[in-house]
Amino acid sequence: MLARQQGESRELVGAEAHLLGRLMRGDQAAYSEMVSSYQGAMRAVASAIAGHRHVDDVVQDAWLAVVRGLSGFQGRSSLKTWVLTITANQAKGRYGRSRRDGVLEGRSDDGCFCTVTGQWLSAPSGWHEDTPEALLSENELRECIEYALEELSELQSGVLLLRERVGLELEEVAELLGVSLCNARVLLHRARIRVFAAIDRYQACGNY
Repeated sequence: MLARQQGESRELVGAEAHLLGRLMRGDQAAYSEMVSSYQGAMRAVASAIAGHRHVDDVVQDAWLAVVRGLSGFQGRSSLKTWVLTITANQAKGRYGRSRRDGVLEGRSDDGCFCTVTGQWLSAPSGWHEDTPEALLSENELRECIEYALEELSELQSGVLLLRERVGLELEEVAELLGVSLCNARVLLHRARIRVFAAIDRYQACGNY
């Protein structure tokens, strides 16, 4: 398993290096490929920080900054992380605002959570091993899940989408969104619980 993961990681690094080389040469198809690859993640970051109504403006500003700064990219992070960091900075600079999302302090009604370690002391009720993204393969639930995502707070949906759909590590998600790792864990858990609750309602009565 470890060897397989390392192999996949090398493939991703190689693919990104190839894309970066094409970008540096001014390959227009490479720019289109980059937009296709990163646009969804950029919108998730922008929405979580600046709010849904500012997403288009933030992403547009971010792309301008990416294009202007590409020649100075030094490879200290992955290209994706660099693009998303620019997006986060644009969102924070223009529209960012302090927000509170009700970090759990010790307990919640779905389990006992330790904010010091970021771990659940007892398994929350309703916890599923499947992720919302895995369930998206079931077409009849897709609309239900998308509706549930829209009902989440901007930070909850941002954390969930960046972790499950984009595949970022939780540490990266926390840094991009400007929240603590502990808070990111709580946001992710809450988002998962709400999405799975919507799925349970849909399966029980056919509506959400």
